[in-house]
Amino acid sequence: MQRAVSMVARLGLRGQPLPSVPGRLLSGSQDVLRRTPLYDFHLAHGGKMVAFAGWSLPVQYRDSHVDSHLHTRRHCSLFDVSHMLQTKIYGCDRVKLMESLVVGDIAELRPNQDKVRELQNMGSDVGLEVVDNALLALQGPTVAQVLQAGVAGDLRKLSFMTSAVMEVFGVSGCRVTRCGYTGEDGVEISVPAAEAVHLATALLENPEVKLAGLAARDSLRLEAGLCLYGNDIDEHTTPVEGSLSWTLGKRRRAAMDFPGAAVIIPQLKGKVQRKRVGLMCEGAPMRAHSPILSTEGTVIGTVTSGCPSPCLKKNVAMGYVPFEYSRPGTRLLVEVRRKQQMAVVSKMPFVPTNYYTLK
Repeated sequence: MQRAVSMVARLGLRGQPLPSVPGRLLSGSQDVLRRTPLYDFHLAHGGKMVAFAGWSLPVQYRDSHVDSHLHTRRHCSLFDVSHMLQTKIYGCDRVKLMESLVVGDIAELRPNQDKVRELQNMGSDVGLEVVDNALLALQGPTVAQVLQAGVAGDLRKLSFMTSAVMEVFGVSGCRVTRCGYTGEDGVEISVPAAEAVHLATALLENPEVKLAGLAARDSLRLEAGLCLYGNDIDEHTTPVEGSLSWTLGKRRRAAMDFPGAAVIIPQLKGKVQRKRVGLMCEGAPMRAHSPILSTEGTVIGTVTSGCPSPCLKKNVAMGYVPFEYSRPGTRLLVEVRRKQQMAVVSKMPFVPTNYYTLK
């Protein structure tokens, strides 16, 4: 475990360190970690494996983290998310069940319509994670025997991806859906575990497709201002505090029938004490748990995620501050390595999105 953490700290080229893989997710030792169907595939392609939520996953490959990040922005990358749970719900009350767990308007979704972000009140990978965590209590900790390979980047390449999948498995052999896993648009491909390597190999035959690891995923999602559950949001965070009010369905706001409505509705009307904000600064990178201070030197909040932005070549971070300090342009201080440096509250996403929507 300590060796894995040390390795993450050492990796990275061009004098720019990797974004820290969140500490809550590094657990266990390498000899007891679970392996995804692509474990040997990762090693064969130069994957540097680390402990992540009880799994052994690649933090990066032969390319530097920065190169991988920028390639994803310009083209597309393949990311292994087969450690995550996939759940199906059946029954006439399935919509009612889901709406008892989330704040989105589930009833408005058409059959097979994929609106991951409407199903959760978080960001980033929690389109998978939050709903799954809520359902674990109902269904038990069963892991689906499927591969979910996330292809992040330019969805104009989706025609190639879909063709490759169909060629390997046939139309009914997989499921392709959209997700916002890394901060650029992406697709999630689910296939039987035994066929995972076959699919990944077929996708990589396109020179514009490369493998991406945890480091690129984290910096990509941070540039996009997306939350990581357990770091930027948890079960004690409301959508309003997390700057995620857009997840609240209009019908559900009116009906006040979603979880936590008695607390959240007053917050929507301006009665919120803290807010998640974006921060940008020069100097040393801001990291999770760094104190946020007012310009007078009073501690007012904490950084939850932070890293150097490969696209902006500036340091970006997210954290929570009292509402009165949340306006973009507000100057604050952040304590990094026991030294205070200036930071500015910034709008998110830090890097403009370039979503390509399939009609």
